[in-house]
Amino acid sequence: MAGSGEQVVRARVRLAALLAEVSTGALGAAGGRVAGVYLRSCTPGLLHLAVLAGLPGPLFRPWWRLHVGRPFPVSDAYRLGVPVVLANAAETVRRYPQFAAGLPFPFGSVHVPVPGGSEPLGVLTVLRPAVADTVGELLDWELLARLAEGLGAELVALADGDANAVLWDGEPLCVRPPAARPPRPAVGRFTWDPVTCSVRADDRLHTLLGLRPGEFAGTEAALADAVAPADAHLIRAALRDTAAGKPPGAPLSLRARDGTARLLDLWPADDWTRRTVGGLVFDPGPAAAADGAADLLPQGVFCVDRLGVIVYANPAAARLTGHERESLLGRELWEAMPWLGGPPYDDHLRGAHLSPEPVHFHVLRPSAGRAEGGPAGDGDWLAVSVHPGEDLLTCTLLPASRMDTPFEPLPETHLPEEPHPGDASLGQVYRPIALAIALTDAVTARQVSAVVMRELLPAFGGRHLAIYLLQERHLYLAWESGFPHGFLASFEGIGLDARVPGVETLTTGRPLFFESMQQIAASYPGIPLDADEGARAFLPLIASGRPVGSCILGFDRSRSFSQEERAVLTALAGLIAHAMERAQRYDSEAALARGLQQALLPRRLSTHPRVETAGRYLPGTQGMDVGGDWYDVVEAGDGLALVIGDVQGHGVQAAATMGQLRSAVRAFALGDRPPDEVLSGTNHLLIDLDPGQFASCCYLRLDPATGRARVARAGHPPPLLRAPDGRARRLDIPGGVVLGVDPQARYPVTELLLEPDAILALYTDGLVERPGADIDDGIAALRLALARAGGTAGRRGGRSLAGVADRLTAVARHATDRPDDVALLLAARRRAPGR
Repeated sequence: MAGSGEQVVRARVRLAALLAEVSTGALGAAGGRVAGVYLRSCTPGLLHLAVLAGLPGPLFRPWWRLHVGRPFPVSDAYRLGVPVVLANAAETVRRYPQFAAGLPFPFGSVHVPVPGGSEPLGVLTVLRPAVADTVGELLDWELLARLAEGLGAELVALADGDANAVLWDGEPLCVRPPAARPPRPAVGRFTWDPVTCSVRADDRLHTLLGLRPGEFAGTEAALADAVAPADAHLIRAALRDTAAGKPPGAPLSLRARDGTARLLDLWPADDWTRRTVGGLVFDPGPAAAADGAADLLPQGVFCVDRLGVIVYANPAAARLTGHERESLLGRELWEAMPWLGGPPYDDHLRGAHLSPEPVHFHVLRPSAGRAEGGPAGDGDWLAVSVHPGEDLLTCTLLPASRMDTPFEPLPETHLPEEPHPGDASLGQVYRPIALAIALTDAVTARQVSAVVMRELLPAFGGRHLAIYLLQERHLYLAWESGFPHGFLASFEGIGLDARVPGVETLTTGRPLFFESMQQIAASYPGIPLDADEGARAFLPLIASGRPVGSCILGFDRSRSFSQEERAVLTALAGLIAHAMERAQRYDSEAALARGLQQALLPRRLSTHPRVETAGRYLPGTQGMDVGGDWYDVVEAGDGLALVIGDVQGHGVQAAATMGQLRSAVRAFALGDRPPDEVLSGTNHLLIDLDPGQFASCCYLRLDPATGRARVARAGHPPPLLRAPDGRARRLDIPGGVVLGVDPQARYPVTELLLEPDAILALYTDGLVERPGADIDDGIAALRLALARAGGTAGRRGGRSLAGVADRLTAVARHATDRPDDVALLLAARRRAPGR
């Protein structure tokens, strides 16, 4: 057993080293600032961040755990098994608004699945500087692929058949990335004479700016061009303002010639008769921490590395933060300066880590009395500037009273009560935003419940969820997960006069929090309990003053609920209530639309002794679920008319328009009008109705005795024909524009022959069209499926036409994500008796 334990320890050590190596390697391959690896966890469908390089772990806490079903790039890369590349913030907002809401900074990202057999083992992700267009050519794709594949192979080897060996459920390892460049002087000093406009610079300024001996001309123009040519006008204006006694309130943040950051600080020199100006140029890079020249600055300066550790502080920073200088060094920022932790300061620090622009904000440093329970607002307001660097963040502190521009103090509620690197408050501001965005895409009660299950429970460590909705003064279960099977059945349809917490939270409008199951039993004697240990939160779902239902969150262990958690959960309950109310309205409208559509679709198809037909309709799984697809078979003289159509859009309006068009086509068909006249007449009708919609249609008039058919198309996908020998082909029939657009449109008629045992397939685009794929590829796939359908219609031993229809719609029928509705109509001629 000891040997086995040692093997486990060695495997975990090897896994940690491997993750650190891969994440730091990915930074170079993708030109990134932050990299990490997500691995599968013990909870099915949940990915855990296993390693994070280049960003302090607490700043990324809201994204430590991600569900594979969430609309996040990491989840898509894992679920689809393909890389996801986002060039900039605009593309991120467009494709992943939830992800962008939590990280609203100008950066791009790359997410590469880690292969591991039938499904990925995790995802390698890199956050990098934004680019205008595509990031692909800036990446070392070969190296990224090698890193991901190598990690996958190593994980498989480490697992050695035991998948649990490479699961990750703890906090992420935080890794310090390698230095971006070799050390160099971080600070250079100079003086400027406004009378002669001459500049005297020390040797370290020459080295810092990359100037060769004798290259510096010694003028203000040369200085400005050497420090930051793009900001030369700002430098020269600041020099003159300082000479006039108005120095900048804080160091100027500038951009050097090579794109790196520069800070410039100016002050009037001691010789006031000549008003010379002293200045420091310093680089917020790796050497800043070791260079003592910043000690000369009158404002506080301290540097933080990529793991949030303070590596340098000047005497002014120590004085302004109330510490001894030595006590700051080597400590994490949130430990040394807890008043800089929690919202909204985490967001500012994340921005400095992920974007090239400096951030500025004000913070209240509580006094010793405030820390011991003194009056709110007791302390010193500081103006903070955070300047990004490749390896360090350089932060400056200045008493807010010395700033030239006025500011509005932050309300006291922004100050966390007990800031800590692992405090749950780090994600509390993000959570309502993420839930609100996710709920915008949920349109049914089940979808809303699924979003709550995915977004809310993991954020607070919950394991159980139940949502009840109010109908006629009774509560009915809409969703449950995690409770023992059948336990909630006894509460189904419970009235509002019952004394149970799920009812009382709604009738009183107050959330109820129970830190243990014993508290529930004491408050509600005799109430059935589903567990002996745990905690429960009962939240009222009330939208705009109207009761909607109640939500129950369950936790496996006893736990307390902080005031902040209670406030956030109560606010989230309001979001859920509004979403549920909207979903109930949607469900009512959808039920009306479905009923209307079912009434308009044919109950039975017209028949003929020589012709077999089969039709199928599948509603979409997005939006209103019902659309304007329809099919019909109508007696037309001594033959049959086959028609299929698709009205643009979904919902009640599309279904109503479909009903009108179907009735019009039937009327024309019963009069045995030619196909071109049927489509022209229907086109004029739709234009006269002016519903603001258009429709595609394919109309075919078949003579069952001879098999001759005449067909016309109005913007509809072409029919398919399967010959008796099993070969299938696409019928490229000329057509006109869709119905409802052009009153002068013409619809040419094409003749074809339907042989006995051949199968004709008419279909709508929902069966062959997929987002991001060419519709021609979908038609080709349907043609191959028709060819492989097996047997011949009507022949002994052959597959029935209904079976063929079921086979052609099987994939669409079992798809969980069907963006459009589907209609299919098949027809086949039987052989004459005796043949």
